Amino acid sequence: MAKFSIDGKEYDSDDLSDSAKNQLNSLQFVQREINRLEAQIAVYRTASSAYTQALKDELPT
Repeated sequence: MAKFSIDGKEYDSDDLSDSAKNQLNSLQFVQREINRLEAQIAVYRTASSAYTQALKDELPT
């Protein structure tokens, strides 16, 4: 009896049709992937800042 909400309305996944359950599963997968990619981007941005600073430290003044 998993609950989820869309547009502020709560639903029970047990009450969904098989097709709607498949759509929900796909949506949840995509949302997890977006979260994973956003975390990965944050790591790359941090590394980019560090490399930029390291390069600036090596440049002649």
